[in-house]
Amino acid sequence: FSCEWAQAYFRFREPYSDLAYALEAEKGGTRAILMAVQAHIIKYLLFKRNTEYIHLERLCRTSRREQGEALAVALADTLWAAGGGGRAVIGLLAPALHLMPSGDYKPDNFTERIQLFEFSEKAAAQEFIFDHINCFKGEGSHGVILFLYSLLFSRTLER
Repeated sequence: FSCEWAQAYFRFREPYSDLAYALEAEKGGTRAILMAVQAHIIKYLLFKRNTEYIHLERLCRTSRREQGEALAVALADTLWAAGGGGRAVIGLLAPALHLMPSGDYKPDNFTERIQLFEFSEKAAAQEFIFDHINCFKGEGSHGVILFLYSLLFSRTLER
């Protein structure tokens, strides 16, 4: 992965601001993934979240916790759809290697540390993501790459 991809994570604008619902997206390859997730975030904040605010106030009056909830729902929805509605696989970085480099594989000190968690219930996947939300939205977390790996494994390499 390029330096741009390695640095990409799901970063929201300031809570309770006019753009509290918005992900920050740099120019480049990761923007497409961020914007697809952004659509799910807006859908959740406008139509699914219980709040006393109406219309566009629902988007601007978003707390840091609600940003995390919206991101967890968006990621879980996308992974669940990729898995055909029957499973979701979530990849997180582990401190130790899970894959020993061999043959033509060139180690990157990232791929070989991914640990996979499989879920057969969407709600359980969503809760797991929320519990580990900083793995996707923390600076230096490689959150976009983790999500991309999770998408690939949820969809399966055969499909």
